[in-house]
Amino acid sequence: MSAIRSAKAALRKELQAKIKALSSEEQARQSMEVQKKVISHSLYKDSKRVALYLSMANEVTTENIVRHALEQGKTCYVPRYDSKSVHMDMVRLHSWQEYESLPLTKWNIKQPPMSQSCETALESGGLDLILVPGLGFTSEGHRMGRGRGYYDTYLAKCRASQPSPPHTIALAFKEQVLPEIPTDETDIKIDIVLTAE
Repeated sequence: MSAIRSAKAALRKELQAKIKALSSEEQARQSMEVQKKVISHSLYKDSKRVALYLSMANEVTTENIVRHALEQGKTCYVPRYDSKSVHMDMVRLHSWQEYESLPLTKWNIKQPPMSQSCETALESGGLDLILVPGLGFTSEGHRMGRGRGYYDTYLAKCRASQPSPPHTIALAFKEQVLPEIPTDETDIKIDIVLTAE
């Protein structure tokens, strides 16, 4: 187990450096392409209940998808991380105005405060689609996150509580896609990894 953990730690450092080396123009260009691909993807079009991560620096931006999903009348959920644990819920986002007014966490991610009572996705009918962030991916759908396990834990919970699990799409810069990444049994595969290429 520790061999996998140290391999992941080394790879995380490498990937973070690789993404940091991308100019902000290149990050913006790839983000635009990936967002267009998501919006025109049949999985997204057919989904009514969608969970979208709210991007932080050095991640493929999701702002256009959030706006589009709300305009299309999709029921939108966004992550709320509890930084003291590995607990994450997907909570309802009602409007663009609400999105713009969300406070930032210590990780500089917009999210509703823990103190606010919110409708959660799994208690109100589950999800059709989850857009997943991450640090590294393979084209087969293996994913490596930032090491806290929020998404793997949440995806496992979805699988346990929904009759059919939600589809998953990962959004990545092409620099984040590798021939292989170290994985263990708690790592959940993603259905589709979308890049600008």
